[in-house]
Amino acid sequence: MCGIYGMVTFGAAPPDTAAVIERMGHALRHRGPDDRAVLTSREATIGTERLRITDPSARAAQPFASPDGTVWLACNGAIYNAGALRARYPRYPYRSRSDIEPILPLYLDRGPAGLADLDGMFAIAVWDAARGRLLLARDRAGEKPLFHSRVADTVWFASEVQALLEHPAVPRDLDSAALDDYLTFGYVPEPRTMFAAIHKVEAGTVMSFDARGEGTMRYWVPELVPLEPTSAERAETELAERLGIAVRKQLAADVPVGVFTSGGVDSSLIATLAAEARVPHELHTFSVGFAAADFDESDHAEALADRLGSQHLALRVAEHDLREALDLVSERVAEPIADPAILPTCLLARAARERVGVILSGEGADELFGGYPTYLGHRAAPLYAALPPRARRALRGAANALPSSAGRVPLEFLLKRFAADAERDTLERHVAWFGTGLDPGAWSEGEHCASWLPVVRADPDPLRQAMLFDYLTYLRDQLLPKVDRATMLFSLEARSPYLDRDLTTFALGLPTSLKLRGITTKWLLKRVARRRLPRRITHRRKRGLSVPIAAWINGDLRTEVDRLLDGERLRAQGVLRSERVGQLLSEHRAGRANHARALWPLVVYQRWRERWLGN
Repeated sequence: MCGIYGMVTFGAAPPDTAAVIERMGHALRHRGPDDRAVLTSREATIGTERLRITDPSARAAQPFASPDGTVWLACNGAIYNAGALRARYPRYPYRSRSDIEPILPLYLDRGPAGLADLDGMFAIAVWDAARGRLLLARDRAGEKPLFHSRVADTVWFASEVQALLEHPAVPRDLDSAALDDYLTFGYVPEPRTMFAAIHKVEAGTVMSFDARGEGTMRYWVPELVPLEPTSAERAETELAERLGIAVRKQLAADVPVGVFTSGGVDSSLIATLAAEARVPHELHTFSVGFAAADFDESDHAEALADRLGSQHLALRVAEHDLREALDLVSERVAEPIADPAILPTCLLARAARERVGVILSGEGADELFGGYPTYLGHRAAPLYAALPPRARRALRGAANALPSSAGRVPLEFLLKRFAADAERDTLERHVAWFGTGLDPGAWSEGEHCASWLPVVRADPDPLRQAMLFDYLTYLRDQLLPKVDRATMLFSLEARSPYLDRDLTTFALGLPTSLKLRGITTKWLLKRVARRRLPRRITHRRKRGLSVPIAAWINGDLRTEVDRLLDGERLRAQGVLRSERVGQLLSEHRAGRANHARALWPLVVYQRWRERWLGN
């Protein structure tokens, strides 16, 4: 695991390259504080900030170079089939036990196409001097980040946006289309970022840059994974086997490993399988709790830890702790991450780093196995649409008459959103249910661009559409960046067993009837879990890691929210409509509605804008 960065020029060598590279490395040092190394030539420079996870010796330091020195490799991530690759290329003169080094003989043998053989999470840079070609690649799910920007004839790349901003010639112009997406979804779908001049390397692709231009090879197309009819019994057996293999693969490390637990099915199953694969007392588990009872699930996580015999740390978080995390993320992450769960995740990562170097988490289970309550809404929507108009009006009126609640996901909120959007097209209502909930009238720039939606709409199953949408966007561009940035701020490597290559392919091929049954979400996964977990866990309502934002906006963060969303400030910026934002805030403050879901992305955006755009 590390931070990678560098440049390749296809023209005259840019000035001050060494100084810019030095600043880029410093900006990424939190991702790899253990070693720093740089390879440089007239045309190219590749640097790494290394976090020692596998083979801590100096021999495993990156970047790696081919025996003749013409190919350089830097990789951020973990390659789980490194042993198989070493066996495939036994004559290659390896210098280390690193899981990254086997990528080199694979590339020398098969070129860019060979990167599709990798099983793991990775962001890769390969400079092939003989061919004058730079390759940038990312893993299938998008667990590891990689960004690039072109300045004249030079391509710059880095693991995080703020490293690219160290180059004085990279403009900080706002991408209005990306802002529109952010205000709609709460995140910016790849390949855009909030900066018009900086782009993400898309998940599951290999980008190629040379003197003739650039191109993209997509080696992973999840929407084309075919459905595989199977029985529930056979699917349950295969899921249990594949998940066990995934956990065992991701436990491999030369440092202690732990699990983030919430007391829910996803993380509890991962922790249980991890405990089965290791001596239990060697396994560390971590959970976070809040003073607000509705948001605190630490007792469930602690009960699981007692059952497993793991070394458990239960972190208690107060509002002043969340404020500290908010300040840290705003200052050091050049992307507006609107998921408030990044704050307790940061705090938990800081505490976990004192005990372990790797953490396993449950990202991907909801998208792959049908865990969100919105999927139940899609199933109910046709029934609602079939009701007479008078009945639908009556139900909408009854839902809107329910008093607002400041709970994490109150029932009244779900009913109001369902009644308001159930008659829309599948993906339109999914965005309405899952996005920020902001009325486009709240901002004045851009028109929403949904050119990528037809790719998902091609699937005839509405539930599969929604799950693919979440896998392709929400997971990639919100959840995984949240976990990566929060953990890497404290040099902690996060791995997600549910996103294992083979397990993901298996899950995408399952019919939705095995994911949702009646009103039961993650039906198949819960069948596997019930053989290893107590009933109180497998039958709990989905909660997730939530933060009491609604109360915080009216409480300790009140002054800060008022400053950031001040009407005069918004009018001077010319993006958000001060009247509409003011209305949302006043209704929230008066308790007439819970607008936390809409207001929080605005708070995050304003903090991001202040830090990274300077206004």
